[in-house]
Amino acid sequence: MFLVERLESIIANGKKLPLTNNVVVDQVAALDLIDQLRVAVPEEVHAAKRINSQGERIIENAQEESERIIAKAQEQAAFLIDERGLTQAAEEESRRIVDRAEADGDEVRRGADEYAASVLIGLEGDVVRTLQSIKKGIAMLDERRASLRAEDNGYSDDADAFERDDEEASAAELARP
Repeated sequence: MFLVERLESIIANGKKLPLTNNVVVDQVAALDLIDQLRVAVPEEVHAAKRINSQGERIIENAQEESERIIAKAQEQAAFLIDERGLTQAAEEESRRIVDRAEADGDEVRRGADEYAASVLIGLEGDVVRTLQSIKKGIAMLDERRASLRAEDNGYSDDADAFERDDEEASAAELARP
């Protein structure tokens, strides 16, 4: 956003052309800022990838935790079966623990996915706004260049016509007796 603001400043502080809404900007400075923007956008993409990998790590941790809880539930079930002979109670407790572990794992995954999605959506919006600003800047520069070319061509045509009229008048004077 800093680079976009600098580009906007260059355009806003450009020398205004008389009788138009066009301004003359420092081409080197504007192109330098556009190059910097091209470099900055991939950095944002890398940030999104880092966020995505963090989300994957959270999901992996949740899976490991759920596996640990399942193993603990299985150990506890085996203990109950061996020590008390309460097979039915052990199975119910085991299912409850496994269900709770799976629900906890699902909740962690869901939260990680929502977080990653919200960060990526925000990043996408920033990238889209930056790209739109760049496109507007390029379009404005293209219009300005086309306008300057048209003005240059119009001036040359007027000067040529003036020279032709002057030559014809000179020729007419020479032809007079």
